[in-house]
Amino acid sequence: MPNLDIGLYLNNHIKDLLMNGLSLLKWILVYSFTLLMTGCMTGNVVRVTTVPEEQLGGLKEAEIKELEELKKTRGNRGIDLSLNNVIQETPHFSASEYIMEFPHAIGSEGHDYTIGGYDVLRIIVYEESDLSRDAVRVSADGYISFPLIGRIFVKDLTTSEIEQHISKRLSEDQYLLDPHVSVMVTDYNSKRFLVLGEVKNSGSYSLQSQERVLDAISRAGGISFDQAGKKGMIIRTQKFDSNIEQKIVIDLDLQKLLKEGDQIANIYLSDKDVLFVPAVEHFYIIGQVNNPGSYSLTERDITLVEAISMAGGFTQIASRNRTRIIRVEDGIEKIIEVRIDAITHAGKKIQDVPIRPDDIIVIPTSFF
Repeated sequence: MPNLDIGLYLNNHIKDLLMNGLSLLKWILVYSFTLLMTGCMTGNVVRVTTVPEEQLGGLKEAEIKELEELKKTRGNRGIDLSLNNVIQETPHFSASEYIMEFPHAIGSEGHDYTIGGYDVLRIIVYEESDLSRDAVRVSADGYISFPLIGRIFVKDLTTSEIEQHISKRLSEDQYLLDPHVSVMVTDYNSKRFLVLGEVKNSGSYSLQSQERVLDAISRAGGISFDQAGKKGMIIRTQKFDSNIEQKIVIDLDLQKLLKEGDQIANIYLSDKDVLFVPAVEHFYIIGQVNNPGSYSLTERDITLVEAISMAGGFTQIASRNRTRIIRVEDGIEKIIEVRIDAITHAGKKIQDVPIRPDDIIVIPTSFF
């Protein structure tokens, strides 16, 4: 009997070991699967590479040709090459940064009009009509001629400074006891600014007293909103006609200025300013979406998921998790690979990729 008891004990123990082994194996399999899924879910949602274009894969021949054409033409929005070079090579300030760097830009101080060659003045000497003149032209070198006084150098003086100068000369030379003089500009010719881009009447305009960005836009007939982008810029020449002349670019938020009344961008204009309103910026989407094509970036910033939605969403044969954005940064073409499902289905909206001007979104065909 003892031998039978030992055999029965061993038999039951072996069964327990086998059952525990199966449970352990099951636990290992479940744990391994969990690790695998966790790895898939926590892997990189966005990966940036410089993968050669032939590795994009999943594109039809016609789509590859379209991609090549887009890469040749993107970024070419009708900007003159020399102007584009200045924009690319010149230091940029936002309007607020410019105001911080040059505080006088927010006030009228320092923006009183200064006289230059070819301006035309009206000079009135009260109670002395014989001395008053309606059309006094400033010579190219900055002089005017005035009765009793002769030639007066007025270049870079304000009208109030000219008034004081003429009044002082008439008094010192004892022509008048207490002269009252008024000077005003009747024809502005010495200073000009240029308006280019998506305005109704681009061209050169005379700069008048204390004119701002909105004045320039108004004189150019307004902006063509269906063709203009949401940003503008002023290309400004500082300290011109000197050996330390330099250019800067002041970036302007035209949407906030024109539609929200934000006056930060409504800065004073200066002589030789170029106000440029670029054409609306675009991104492109090709491949397996319902409405591939070119889309404008106008009112607000958009993300990749929103861009795909604008294009009607994926087709049924789209390889959603092989979505790519072809982008040029600092002259280097980059490919941004995005697993869309990890953004839309796994709650990782924070990793959605903002779309930039001239991005090309590529949605390949699924292999399955």
